[in-house]
Formats: sequence, structure tokens, C-alpha cells
Amino acid sequence: MVRKFDFLVIGSGIAGMSFALKVADKGKVAILCKTKLEEANTNLAQGGIASVTKLTDKFENHVNDTLIAGDGACDEAVVRMVIENAPSQIQELVHWGVDFDKDEKGNFDLHKEGGHSDFRILHHKDSTGAEIQHSLVKRIQEHPNIEVFENYFAIDIITQHHLGQLVKHTTPNIECYGVYVLNPKTRRVHTFLSKVTMMATGGIGQIYQTTTNPSIATGDGISMVYRAKGIVKDMEFVQFHPTSLYNPSERPSFLITEAMRGYGAVLRNRKGEEFMYKYDKRGSLAPRDIVARSIDTEMKLAGCDYVYLDVTHKPAEETKEHFPMIYDKCLSLGIDITKDYIPVVPAAHYLCGGIKVDMNARTTINHLYAAGECSCTGLHGANRLASNSLLEAIVYADKAAKDSLKIIDSIKINDDVPLWNDAGTSLNEEMVLITQSEKEVGQIMSNYVGIVRSNLRLKRAFDRLEILYKETEDLFDRSVVTKEICELRNIINAGYLVIKMAMERKESRGLHYTIDYPTKIEC
Repeated sequence: MVRKFDFLVIGSGIAGMSFALKVADKGKVAILCKTKLEEANTNLAQGGIASVTKLTDKFENHVNDTLIAGDGACDEAVVRMVIENAPSQIQELVHWGVDFDKDEKGNFDLHKEGGHSDFRILHHKDSTGAEIQHSLVKRIQEHPNIEVFENYFAIDIITQHHLGQLVKHTTPNIECYGVYVLNPKTRRVHTFLSKVTMMATGGIGQIYQTTTNPSIATGDGISMVYRAKGIVKDMEFVQFHPTSLYNPSERPSFLITEAMRGYGAVLRNRKGEEFMYKYDKRGSLAPRDIVARSIDTEMKLAGCDYVYLDVTHKPAEETKEHFPMIYDKCLSLGIDITKDYIPVVPAAHYLCGGIKVDMNARTTINHLYAAGECSCTGLHGANRLASNSLLEAIVYADKAAKDSLKIIDSIKINDDVPLWNDAGTSLNEEMVLITQSEKEVGQIMSNYVGIVRSNLRLKRAFDRLEILYKETEDLFDRSVVTKEICELRNIINAGYLVIKMAMERKESRGLHYTIDYPTKIEC
């Protein structure tokens, strides 16, 4: 089956949905969701969205905080563009129905998080992402030009390669004509053709054993673009959130928002000692890379699996009011956060690299845009400043919408694209081949490509993953396509890119810390 649209959006987080809303008045829009429209990384974001919204704060302060956190690897022009565009995009979210918390005077009730020099985090309790997701979903469902395809899986981007032409990473003017899409219920592959495609597939957290990301975060968009010979960069910069709830039986890990440390919570080791000032003068509010490495060091020194986050010194009712979701979650496990320390451990949380885009969200493949966590804009550099991710997503979705609307009338649907060819394949009934390989990838990445790395660990990870890659590609070529085999393929591809780019960086910078090059090269 062939379907044709003006705009095709892959992913249903803040980047994909806001882009869809901004272009829908000008053409037919399709949104592809791996599961339900409501399920995305955005939905899990607790802390909030950073923006200068009060008179005593300045754009320059937010810029400086972002550059410092990025450890010399940010694109300053991008940083300024995003931060200066933030207030207008916040107002658009409010217009779409997002209910950010206000104080008694009607002003935004702002939080402060690690790395920020001021209170500038807009939030809705401790479930900001869910509030944004809910508001955008409602708008999406009401728009007559937007068609949502739930439980559809994008397999590969369609380019000149599928027309019989040789396409390499050095090939000029690669074009995106749409995407091959699997309907897992019918096991049929559909051809979705489009004038413009937006990749908004989120991150890669599922390549690690411990992650705060939902099960859908398997690096699909990044892997599809890489296979289509688009440029991917900075994959070595994987951010581990310092404080996920220690609960080994639960995956993904439950996030304990950084806003709790902004509120006054402090990190303590297993002896109950506050330890962060040993590592950084900012204490528990140091940037995430520093906090995560410090926790990792304390756990290794003590030979334990977690440290503590202590908020017991704060007023109990105030804590419950600010963090109701965290309070209820911990209480369900027998932990009263107003009286008890919270056991926490770092978990893979956010990717600062991804699909290379320019300041209009254009990828290196024509008519293909990318926004959100799957993209690499230059905003985050080597380490994302807390709550800059939702901001980046909404600003770049806006840039992509404005740019694509300028060119949409000049693009024609390519009707020469062939249908998906699965001749000679058979249905693979041995799911153990896939599930076991997924577990192996998680073990390899967590053990060898985590918070602290070395040349030896990276080489071992590369060699182990290469074996899994060859086995999986052989299985994919022989099998009728399924969501499970595609996700495994993408997980391995994403892991390979992280390892490869980590091996190429001969320094420690931001989120990439290696014992073989413990200092960074000055930019």
C-alpha cells in the first residue's frame, strides 16, 4: 500500500507534535508512532523547560550557563538563537494549553537546577513532560489535517538508493522521498511518500541496561539516517542522569528530577556523609556529568550499588506539594522521602549527539529534517544543561516548520519509488535470538561504554558488538521484517556509533571521560 502526504512526522514527542501543529494548516500531515500517541520521552520529563522569563534574569546568563555545561563543545551561535527564541515558544505552549505552575502573584513559579545560575525552570509540579504531552495530543487530535498512525514502525528512509543508484556518505544531494513503514498487526510494509519528512524519534537509552528512557528509545531515527548515508555526530556524549531511583527490578528506571536538588536535596554516601563538595564547589548542583562521575566514584570506593539523596531537612508538606509523583512512587516502595533517604544511581538518560542539523533543522539529506533528542544541533556540546532539551525541541521544530513551509510547494512526490521487497525471506520464530542479543548489547554498553571509559574497554565493546552486528544483519536479510528485529538492528547501530566516536575522541570532555586521556584538549 502507498500513502502520500505533504508532511511526514516520525515520532510523537514535543518536537514531532509541535512541528505537525505548525505545518498542518498548509498540507496533509501524517504522524507515525511506534506505540501510542501519548508514549514518548517527553511524557517522562519531570523537571521542566528552561527559559529566561523574569526581569532579573538575562539571556546572557542562560547562554553562559549553557556554554559552561557544554565544556567548550557548544556552537555559541546556536546557543544564542535557541535561548533568545525561548520566550516566544513558551508562550506558544501556553497558547496550546500547557499549564505551567504559577506563584500567588500569577508569575511563573520557577525552579533552579544544576548548572543554572538563576531560577528559570518552568514546570508543572514534577510531571512537566506529561502536561506538555497531554496538551499537544489534545491539539493534534482536534486538527483535521493531521492523521495519526499508532503502532506503526518506520523501517528505513527512502532515498535514491531504493531507485537503484549508489549512495555513499560523500554522495551530494541525497534526497528523502519518504519511509518504508511496518504495520506489525498485519505484518505488511507500507510505502509512505512525502514532500517533507521530520525525524523526531527521541534517544538511545535502551542500548544500556539502566536507563530512564522508555522502551521505545532504541535509536531508530539516528540509525535510519546513518544507513541512508546522512551525517551523525557527537554520539560519544551520552548523558547519565545522576539520580534515578535504585530499584533493580524496574526498567526503565524511575527518574528523581534534578529539580529536587535545586529545591535543596543533597547527595550522601552510604555512611550518610555529604560528598559532592569534595568534587566541585557547586556541590549537589554541579552539572550532571560531574555529579554522575562523582556518584560513580563514591559507589566504587564503597563497593556499593547506590548512594542517597536526602530531602528530609525540608518541610514535609512543601516537599509533597512540589514533588507529588516522586513522593507517591517512593512511598509505594516503603520510602517516605520526608523522613527517609532516597537510594539513587546514575542511569543513561539523554544523548547530546545525533543526526547533524543546521540552524533550520535541516539534515544533510534533502527534504529531511530532525528535531529533539535524535538531532545534534550544537546547543548541548559535550554535556546538556538541565531542562534545555524540551527547549531545544520546541525551538527547532519551529525553525523546521518555517523553513519547510517555504519550500513545500516546490517539492513533488516521487512516484517511482518501488514497493518493499521481501522475496526469499521467512518468518523467524526464534525470538530468543533477538532478546538474548538485546541483553548482550545492554551488558556491553553498560560495562564498557558507561560513565568512565578506557581504550581497552572501548576496544572490547567494539569487538563484541561487531559479532552481534554480523549475526543480526544476517538474520534481518533472511527474515520477514518485524518490529523486534528492526529495533535490535537499530540498538546495535546506535551502540556502534557511540563506541566508534568515543574511540575517535582522544581526550576527556564533558560526558566522555576516559582514564587514558583524563584531561581535555583546549579548544
